[in-house]
Amino acid sequence: MMSQDPSLSVSDPKVLLAALLRQALMAVVPQYAHLPLTLERPKAASHGDWASNIALQFARQIKRNPRELAQEIVREITPHPWVAKVEVAGPGFINFTLAPAAKNAVVPQVLARGVRYGAGESTGRRILVEFVSANPTGPLHVGHGRGAAYGAALSDVLAFAGHTVEREYYVNDAGRQMDILALSTWLRYLERFGVAVPFPSNAYQGRYVIDMAATIAERHGDRFARVRAEDVLAGTPGEPDPERTDPQAVEQRERHLDRLIANAKRLLGEDYAWIHEFALAEQLGDCRDDLAEFGVRFDRWFSEKSLYDTGMVERAVETLKQRGYLYEQDGAWWFRSTDFGDDKDRVVRRENGSYTYFASDIAYHWNKYERGYDLMIDIWGADHHGYIPRVRAAIQALGLDPEKFEVALVQFAVLYRNGEKVSMSTRAGEFVTLRQLRAEVGNDACRFFYVLRKCDQHLDFDLDLAKKQSNENPVYYVQYAHARICSVLREWGGTIEDLREADASLLTSDAALDLCVRLQAFPEVVQTAASERAPHHIAFYLKDLASDFHAWYNAERILVEEEPLRLARLALAAAVKTVLATGLGLLGVSAPESM
Repeated sequence: MMSQDPSLSVSDPKVLLAALLRQALMAVVPQYAHLPLTLERPKAASHGDWASNIALQFARQIKRNPRELAQEIVREITPHPWVAKVEVAGPGFINFTLAPAAKNAVVPQVLARGVRYGAGESTGRRILVEFVSANPTGPLHVGHGRGAAYGAALSDVLAFAGHTVEREYYVNDAGRQMDILALSTWLRYLERFGVAVPFPSNAYQGRYVIDMAATIAERHGDRFARVRAEDVLAGTPGEPDPERTDPQAVEQRERHLDRLIANAKRLLGEDYAWIHEFALAEQLGDCRDDLAEFGVRFDRWFSEKSLYDTGMVERAVETLKQRGYLYEQDGAWWFRSTDFGDDKDRVVRRENGSYTYFASDIAYHWNKYERGYDLMIDIWGADHHGYIPRVRAAIQALGLDPEKFEVALVQFAVLYRNGEKVSMSTRAGEFVTLRQLRAEVGNDACRFFYVLRKCDQHLDFDLDLAKKQSNENPVYYVQYAHARICSVLREWGGTIEDLREADASLLTSDAALDLCVRLQAFPEVVQTAASERAPHHIAFYLKDLASDFHAWYNAERILVEEEPLRLARLALAAAVKTVLATGLGLLGVSAPESM
């Protein structure tokens, strides 16, 4: 072996091993020394702490036996006090076993960096994350809650990893759904004054609509009720039998609803805009309050209506027309999205001159690009997967870089109570609101359970488990580890600052070193969670960290008589506490000091 290179003095064992490997490759296969190196944690503890298949990668190109090549590389690896053993295994893997000093050195590192341990260096990259963006037509339900928890956690993880992140909610305040809500509210209001108009089955049915109607009546009396039922129903095709679900019946219901909206606008005149704005303000305000109470914040609430007011929608459609990507058919304007791989072309302007939702979405995404972000991540419900190709097509048609646009799809969350599925239907008003869920299980359980699975996987939310105060409940298990450490530190009576000079080299037991290795993994977990857009990695890591801590706590006394050892163990516990609090914070979960 070569003599030790004093320049190989780093705080991260993985970085050190990569440097040692690259130095050895320069001596053995210099033509490949610049290529990326692979270092992974072996699944079996008997294979050491880190392993590389670098010899297997290069052996074929240089026509060498991979095991013999690995042995030659090992002979050239510089000795280092952090590396206890390097050996060749199997067909040519290089396995590294670290010395205890390489593991317990993490303790002073965590205590020195505190809440910034695991944080990445600034990348200078500006990222916009748009999430929730539910139509403000009723209370947020548990499905919206998963998108909120995922979007908030992803934003915080990306920011912690070193990016500059902005969080945005796109308010659909200019479309048909808002007209349906305004109509629904008005019809419930008319009921209070004896104007008997059959309530449409496809209008909004929830109790919140009745409550809004009551508020209007209390404030304005019968001001908006001076109409006749026959005038409200004039020209409507009527609703078909509610039992009919065939396409013709569905279409007739929608035409009936559209006619009622048109009649409401005609009969109310300028007062229609007041009811529309009242319903919007009530539901948007409720949404803001709900999310704020859930610990979800936004830097911007972007109004769809503003895209029309500023002419952005018209400008986007005209630009596509000038670029040759629109054509007229039956009085409507169609976007040639099939030119970019979509399964069919899409209408952007109807024959009556009104723009479609898709037109305002095109304008909205163009607006995002004009704001100069390096990456724009949209978080949508999984039922919107078919929307991705058409939005991406519009981005390309506008001459924008599609690589700057990403979509993360969030699957629906299914609630289970007493082993039985809880049914939900938004328009029918049969849904569990996010506020109800939070009241039942608490914010912490909501935030943690929502990110326990990859966002595009179905999530079964067990309400009974979320309320359990036992090790079966993952959020309780992690929070209890934090509270347990706080209890030990209170009993000791000192401060974390007192522990920064503790002699971590005294931490030599298997349980303590396993815990140190887990702490060392945190920065890598953060980067993985950020790059894969997967905050569930943080949740899994916290469960493992809590498990390792409980195992160590049960194996060794912390407050022993010998002061140096006591301080070393307290320092390790404090480091675990720091990382637990940081990880929980990234997921929007509290780190209680007592339970």
